[in-house]
Amino acid sequence: MSEKQDYFIETERRQSPSAAVVHETIFKEAESELKRSSTALFWSGFAAGLTMTLSMITEGILHTYLPEADWRPLVTNFGYSIGFLAIILARQQLFTENTLTPILPLLHRKDMKTFKNVLRLWGVVLVANLLGVFLVSWIAAKSSAFEPEVQEAFIALGTKAMEPDFFTILLRGIFAGWLIALMVWLLPFAETARVWVIIIITWIVGIAELSHVIAGSSETFMLAFSGAASWGEVLGGYLLPALIGNILGGVILVAVLNHAQVKGSDG
Repeated sequence: MSEKQDYFIETERRQSPSAAVVHETIFKEAESELKRSSTALFWSGFAAGLTMTLSMITEGILHTYLPEADWRPLVTNFGYSIGFLAIILARQQLFTENTLTPILPLLHRKDMKTFKNVLRLWGVVLVANLLGVFLVSWIAAKSSAFEPEVQEAFIALGTKAMEPDFFTILLRGIFAGWLIALMVWLLPFAETARVWVIIIITWIVGIAELSHVIAGSSETFMLAFSGAASWGEVLGGYLLPALIGNILGGVILVAVLNHAQVKGSDG
């Protein structure tokens, strides 16, 4: 092989992948996920729900043992990233990741069969995520697994998450859904920066106090288990608007717009 050919191969290798290549990579992954059985999706989603509580646990522990200072939230919110990091590296099913991936085949085919399959995946993963979160939150609230001061930190996190009104939580949910789905779009070719992409984007979600339906449910479920809030307040006042916002943010701001970008360039 000539030196010139080597040069062109190396140049091509170093070029950033086009939006079309990223789109195709995620599309193929989505096709694979949509073919998985509901049982497989459930157990992967349940595992993700369990893992997601690591965000609350780590953030609560850091909040408890770090000194009270203006800079404390900047550090404690790195704890928020831990659950996301573990879920993504373990390839578990998180609902907000799926606001992007399965939508691409639906936008491509625009048929009822794919739409029903997307709803199946969403429903199974969402229920499984919440069941996993419910179990760990119940143990954290009702057992002596964590010190009382750490349990108080968990409740403080939940109280903070519940402070905004319905519309504000929905709006913050849109931004959170956008950032998490954008993270999914970035990951296929992040290579050695993969871990940092996950940490930085989820840290932004945490430090900006954006509403994430699964991560936030672990904190707000603690309120219900402790009696600091009713289940109606938690489900209707936090989980519902966060869910709507996450779906809108992921589907519209990332899936639809990036799909339109790729299809527009094809034209």
